[in-house]
Amino acid sequence: MGVDYYKLLQVDKNANDDDLKKAYRKLAMKWHPDKNPTNKKEAESKFKQISEAYEVLSDPQKRAIYDQYGEEGLKGQVPPPDAGGPGGGATFFQTGDGPNVFRFNPRNANDIFAEIFGFSSPLGGMGGMGGGSGGMRGGRSFGGMFGEDMFSSFGEARPMSHAPRKAEPIEKRLPCSLEELYKGTTKKMKILREIADASGLTMPVEEILTIQIKPGWKKGTKITFPEKGNEQGNMIPADLVFIIDEKPHPTFARDGNDLVVTQKITLAEALKGYTVDLTTLDGRSLSIPITNVISPNYEEVVPREGMPVPKDPSKKGNLRIKFSIKFPARLSADQKAGIEKYLPA
Repeated sequence: MGVDYYKLLQVDKNANDDDLKKAYRKLAMKWHPDKNPTNKKEAESKFKQISEAYEVLSDPQKRAIYDQYGEEGLKGQVPPPDAGGPGGGATFFQTGDGPNVFRFNPRNANDIFAEIFGFSSPLGGMGGMGGGSGGMRGGRSFGGMFGEDMFSSFGEARPMSHAPRKAEPIEKRLPCSLEELYKGTTKKMKILREIADASGLTMPVEEILTIQIKPGWKKGTKITFPEKGNEQGNMIPADLVFIIDEKPHPTFARDGNDLVVTQKITLAEALKGYTVDLTTLDGRSLSIPITNVISPNYEEVVPREGMPVPKDPSKKGNLRIKFSIKFPARLSADQKAGIEKYLPA
C-alpha cells in the first residue's frame, strides 16, 4: 500500500468530505512550516504529506484508484481499469501500444493550503483582518485568531489575493498542405513540458498531443489544449494553442472556400478552344473542355470542385480557372495578312 493517507490525516476509510476538510485544516495549521520555525524541515515534510493525502482522498477518482491499488497505482505502476481523460493534477496518455496509464502529479502543498484557507501562510495577512500592522504577527496573536472555531465560522473558505494566476497562452504555427485541409488528417505533436511534484521541484515530461484536422479548416483556425504549458510556482499552466497555416501549393490557390488555378495558354489556344486537365486535391482527374473564346479576363467556374465548407463538409466551394495568355512578340507579314483575312476588324 505504501503511504497510508488515511493514517496521515487521522481519519477512517469512510471519512466524508467534511471529515477530510476538518482533519486537513487541523493538521495543516499544526504543521505549516511558518508556524514551526524551530523544526522547519520536519514540518515541511509533514505539511507536504498531509497536503498530498488530502488531495488524493478529496478527489473521488484518485481516492478510488488509491483504495484499489495504493500509492503505486496512483504513481503509474499499475494501470487502473476504465481510466478516463485528463483531470486536475493528472494526465492520461498513450504509451506505445500499451494501456492508458494514470499519472498522479501532486500539486504544490502551499497552493492546496491557500485554496482551503484563502491565504498562503498562517502568519501572513488576511486582507485587512486584525487591524494594525502587528495584528497578525507572533505566536500569541496566532492562537486567538487562527483556531479551528474561526475557520468553521467562515464556512467554505474563499480564495483571496493569493489565488494562482494563469500564464499567457503559448501559440504555435501548424503548417498544413492544401491536401490535408481538403481531406482532413490527424497530426501528432510531441511536446516536452515541466511538471511540478509535491515539493515544488519540476521534471521534464514528454507528451504526444493528437490534433484532428477537419476538412475545410482555414488558415487561422485555432486548436487549444488547456493548461499544457509548464507548471511553475503559484501559476496555472498556460494553454497551448496551435494555429493552422497553409503551405503554398504548386497548382491551386485558396480564396475562401474556392480553389483558383491559373493556366498558361497560347493565343492560338485562346482563340480556337482549350481543354484544361487537372488532378484534384483528392487525386481525381478532371478534364474541362472550353469552347468559348478565352479573353484575358475570362474565368471558367466549375461548381462544387473547391474546398469543403468547414461547417458542412458535404458542401464545397467552386473551382475557378483563370488564364494567362501568351501573346507573340512579333508577327510576320504572312501572319498579319492571315489575321486580316480571318479576323477582320
